[in-house]
Amino acid sequence: MLTTNPFDDDKLKEECGVFGVWGAEGAANLAALGLHALQHRGQEAAGIVSFDGKTHRAHRAMGHVAGNFDSDAVMNKLAGHAAIGHVRYSTTGETALRNVQPLFADLAEGGFAVAHNGNLSNAMTIRGEMIRRGSIFQSTSDTEVIIHLAATSSFSTPMDRLIDALKQVEGAYSLLCLVPEGLIACRDPLGVRPLVMGKFGEATVFASETVALDVIGATFLREVEPGELVLVNDEGVRSFRPFEKARPRPCIFEHVYFSRPDSVFEGVSVYETRKAIGAMLAREAPVEADYVVPVPDSGVPAAIGYSQESGIPFELGIIRSHYVGRTFIQPTDGIRHLGVKLKHNANARFIEGKKLVLIDDSIVRGTTSMRLVQMMRDAGAAEIHMRIASPPTRHSCFYGVNTPDRAKLLAAQMDTAAMADYIKADSLAFITLDGLYRALGDARDDAAPQRCDACFSGDYPTRLTDQELKREGKLKLVSRN
Repeated sequence: MLTTNPFDDDKLKEECGVFGVWGAEGAANLAALGLHALQHRGQEAAGIVSFDGKTHRAHRAMGHVAGNFDSDAVMNKLAGHAAIGHVRYSTTGETALRNVQPLFADLAEGGFAVAHNGNLSNAMTIRGEMIRRGSIFQSTSDTEVIIHLAATSSFSTPMDRLIDALKQVEGAYSLLCLVPEGLIACRDPLGVRPLVMGKFGEATVFASETVALDVIGATFLREVEPGELVLVNDEGVRSFRPFEKARPRPCIFEHVYFSRPDSVFEGVSVYETRKAIGAMLAREAPVEADYVVPVPDSGVPAAIGYSQESGIPFELGIIRSHYVGRTFIQPTDGIRHLGVKLKHNANARFIEGKKLVLIDDSIVRGTTSMRLVQMMRDAGAAEIHMRIASPPTRHSCFYGVNTPDRAKLLAAQMDTAAMADYIKADSLAFITLDGLYRALGDARDDAAPQRCDACFSGDYPTRLTDQELKREGKLKLVSRN
């Protein structure tokens, strides 16, 4: 029987990562390397579209970048000096090859390929209207809405068609598009999802995170700014700002969990930020203990910060296997519970009889936390105090993060004391939202938050048209997972 790893079920998942390059022969090979570095952002599927100035070529596949983009047969097919790539974890649309990006269509002015990180909060409303007018959709991805809007636009150039399309959507998007005019990089007016620009020799490179630039040896130039479109072609690099100026609201969870710790986001080292979050957590929620133990790997930087601030020694009380994918084989029902230990196992000799501070990045449904606490109990821990390096996740995300329905979020159903009882910890505490902002070097402005923190606060920075119509019973066509 093939089943999903139980630990992966209880983590928030980023929808995807994007990578693009213009002006380098063998651009698809660079894209494949960049996507390797972004694999953590999407492990369901991967795709690359290349362009040689005349022809777009594509290869898309289910699974990881490795195994799908490491053969000469595949990479030689993707000829050209330009390429965009995408790694996917679905938040809208089914898990199927037809939804793997970059999506491609032949428009009147030529080929149009798009890779999208984010989620459009009015996509299903637009999709329903377009289907009633005769549009024929080939996928269930919200990204295809952008292609149809561009295809039916009255503007003449692909660039203007794209701008026209984006002015009709709401939500979060960082886009890379390959069109006859060149490579277009775009970030939504609020800058919810990240996008950076770099230089590789004479080539221009874009990626969801700086770590992808590092891997190919590119130099970081700057972030693509919220509401900015950057067009790169043989004439050079040009910047456009076609949208009404808005106050940026970048996703705060990039600092907490999504980005790799060796990336830089908003000009700050993600690793250093996570250590600062852990230090703030130690000040807000101190406890007497023998060891600080991280839930690897995402809890490690915050645990280091907690340990340094509190003076409690840091120990690897949980050892993680790095050779377990998103699925594994369980031959019989009788040993199904042993699957928990395939990914994490207690380092029993260090924790027996000890009081532990267990550091994790978040609690979603609570199933992972419950299993980890029980694992520590079984290994002989005397006390287990759970500390979480983010505020309680009480609200669903509609901007590109695969969040369960609110009814399945533990913090939406229980207060902290009840959650501690549920996971069977001796105590439980979360960093406060104000504390999280202070760890990032800010003081939260309640009237005008500097970041998107809707999963914690419920303060959504855009309209949620699809959700509003769904609640009213007016939206029948819904493909959200």
